[in-house]
Amino acid sequence: MRIGVLGPLRVVADGQEIGIGGIRLRVLLTRLALAVGGVVPPAALSEALWPEGGPAHPGTALHSLATRLRHALPEPHALRSEPEGYRLALPPEAVDAALFERLAVQGRRVLRDGRPEDAAERFRAALDLWRGAPLADTAHLPFAVSAVTRLEQLRLGVREDLLAAELSSDGWEDPKALLVELAELVADHPLRERLRELLVRTLAEEGRQAEALAAHEEYRRLLSTQLGTVPGPRMRELRRRLLDGDGTPVAPPWHEERRGPGAEGTGRG
Repeated sequence: MRIGVLGPLRVVADGQEIGIGGIRLRVLLTRLALAVGGVVPPAALSEALWPEGGPAHPGTALHSLATRLRHALPEPHALRSEPEGYRLALPPEAVDAALFERLAVQGRRVLRDGRPEDAAERFRAALDLWRGAPLADTAHLPFAVSAVTRLEQLRLGVREDLLAAELSSDGWEDPKALLVELAELVADHPLRERLRELLVRTLAEEGRQAEALAAHEEYRRLLSTQLGTVPGPRMRELRRRLLDGDGTPVAPPWHEERRGPGAEGTGRG
């Protein structure tokens, strides 16, 4: 049995999709899937199911829903009742969100080892798991908000990692397509410094130094105007090398500790 939450909720067994009817059953399964393998306390499940206040006897109602969900699953024994709560007893790779994160971690490890082609394969496999907006059935509920934000940030990070891996591979398959994708991502996330760095590096390595400097200057002005900051040290070093005509590329970004989500400029003006 496999469960998908990177899009509308999906349950598949033996190649067949299994329908899970009823919004509360879907909420319950989604909340358990986000913690696959771990026990979720009744209080956390009740909060997800009844964010505006539950029934008079939430424990009984939760037990009833768990029983119904167990009967709806193709592998009923996967939903287990524990002393501390309920657990979806499946391997992490049975849930697409957990598999996505595992592939992302593997890809970054391979990338740090200097194998960008192998890393790119893992990043593509991770991104191929997405079927739409994460937690599409339940994204409007309070419990899902932070999970959706986290997954979207992780997805953006993997897209950056894939672009970095492709940039470091011998012989890009399609530099123009790479630049188009970077330009689109920069437009959607204008303060994301890693995207700006990848864009400037790609332009420079394509021999378009003037455009690379212009892209850097655009980012510098945006940071100054909107945040009162300056680009981080990597971007400043990249600009110095462009101005000096130094053909030596800045060390790939995976040689350093990754910054958290957002990754905007950190210097202060």
